[in-house]
Amino acid sequence: MPGSRMHAIDSTLSLQPHHDGSPAYVTGPSVLSLGDVLRLRLLVPEGAATPVSVWLRSLRDGEPHLEPAGEVCGGATQVFFEATLSMVNPVQRYRWYLQYRDTEGAHHYRWLNAAGLHRRDVPDAFDFRVHAGRGTPDWIEESVMYQVFPDRFANSGAEKPKAGWMVGCDWDTEVQGSGADTSRQFYGGDLPGIQDKLDHLVSLGATVLYLTPVFPASSNHRYDASSFDEVDPLLGGDAALVSLVKAAHALGLRVVGDLTTNHTGAGHHWFVDAHRNPGASTGEYYYFNEDNSDYEAWLGVPSLPKLNWNSAALRERFILAEDSVAVRWLKEPFNLDGWRIDVGNMTGRRGSDDLNHEIARMLRERIEEVKPGAMLLAESTSDAAHDVPGDGWQGVVSYSNFTRPLWQWLAKDTTPEHGWFFGLPQPGPARIDAADFVATHREMSAGFSWEVRLANANALDTHDTARAASHMIVGGQEIAACAQFTFPGIPLVFAGDEFGLHGFNGEDSRTPMPWGQPEKWGKNLRPLYAELAALRTNHRSLVDGSLRWIIAEGNLLVYLREHATGSVLCVLARGVVPETNLGHAVRLAGKPGDVLASVGQVPVLAVNGAGELRVSASGPGASLHRSTASGAWH
Repeated sequence: MPGSRMHAIDSTLSLQPHHDGSPAYVTGPSVLSLGDVLRLRLLVPEGAATPVSVWLRSLRDGEPHLEPAGEVCGGATQVFFEATLSMVNPVQRYRWYLQYRDTEGAHHYRWLNAAGLHRRDVPDAFDFRVHAGRGTPDWIEESVMYQVFPDRFANSGAEKPKAGWMVGCDWDTEVQGSGADTSRQFYGGDLPGIQDKLDHLVSLGATVLYLTPVFPASSNHRYDASSFDEVDPLLGGDAALVSLVKAAHALGLRVVGDLTTNHTGAGHHWFVDAHRNPGASTGEYYYFNEDNSDYEAWLGVPSLPKLNWNSAALRERFILAEDSVAVRWLKEPFNLDGWRIDVGNMTGRRGSDDLNHEIARMLRERIEEVKPGAMLLAESTSDAAHDVPGDGWQGVVSYSNFTRPLWQWLAKDTTPEHGWFFGLPQPGPARIDAADFVATHREMSAGFSWEVRLANANALDTHDTARAASHMIVGGQEIAACAQFTFPGIPLVFAGDEFGLHGFNGEDSRTPMPWGQPEKWGKNLRPLYAELAALRTNHRSLVDGSLRWIIAEGNLLVYLREHATGSVLCVLARGVVPETNLGHAVRLAGKPGDVLASVGQVPVLAVNGAGELRVSASGPGASLHRSTASGAWH
């Protein structure tokens, strides 16, 4: 094998051997048990050098095991290798070991794991993995989620009781992104107002309504709950939630709530009863000192006392009892369809205490017992892979593997006037090229099984972040939305994204929805979101198809979502792209100008005389195309 062929394998994504955990490359039971045997496949793409030998390396009880892989039919232009994998452990890790031989007879070796192709030994942390145990319901991976911050979505006009914490605001009052009144501004959005706007969600193609907390609290965000026993009367009370969920279900929408398992508010009756009262029965729910005068608070914020999950009584009251917090709202008459868990990454963790996995598993088992098929996603603000082995949280609402690197790739050339980048001491996202985007995404996703990846939520922004439109290049949000709806995982749209709203930080992004006020819209993106949601619904490859990288260079990102029912080629251009040869890695199902969807300055595709696909771009834009490529062997 000439040295140039080896160099091409290492440097050209489209010529690298490919595997992921998708059904296209892994065959076995849909829900795995110990002792099951899976068939795993490795693709050698057209035009790439074929290894002379391939082995599957797995860990069995911590000890490496090599299984030889045999070459199987892949068609005239591509080759597959296949090996078996035994489920010895609940989380089974594996990677591929490939041997090449050049024209002088010298041997070259490569490792392929979930982070990519390597010429050196690599740690087990980035191995592919599959997990035994509970499966994730199909509806979850098929979801398009729409997040609503109730106070800012829609006001039904119903009279609201007054509370001492609130600063009343008209719908047009400017939001304070920082300052004493940031959490006290009250705009009066309520659950009946949301119900009146459900048709808007349906028109965008949403399938899940995700509500930030609805319990009584002393703030507009309500993450400082004073009770888990009722819906805040300011939002309409219990009856309003019952009505909203019933109306949503009638339209085919599921409704997911937001639950704080890490802390309560200092005004919560559990805490009030126990603070400075050592004999209180709820005292063990928190981390109090001996006389209950001092306590552990989330990040030192006194209004958010941290829950102590060592307490058997707390576990009973919050999870296990028939009328527990986690269970009651999933049952009649409320019928929520699951939970997003706030600060899931910190739940059960304090110093030497690490009960996170135990509590996640307990929650998963209990809510699925009460409501089979319920959703359980956890917020995790950083690298979340070690927290989601597959038997607890179904997936995560995170920023590390998708949101942050996407912001960095599409970052403005100039520093934003108001800087914010996920809490880091820098004025905004530091720009990276497409290769670094792919490397970051692969490494940050490597620790997830494919099943978990499909349940992870991919957000461009949320109520906790600045708006993507404030930090991306002109047209960047549209390109980012194309990525959001074509990557593995659940698209999570924050209310207002469809109007191109701006916000310099999380609080500033919680702008009241500008219904009927187009002068306040950054851009009308409703048709784009509806189109992308419809594409995802109509093209199975965009739900659970494999993800194969074709090219990632500077301004250009090209990838394939492949499925037996049809594949989709995704071309994203951040700026000018000189004509680039994609070779024979992918072929279009129609003419180069045929698109499923496009935004901005649409990349130009052409086929040369040798049948190779070429792409160029004059500026920011993206296009999605039908492809005949089906690298996966079916």
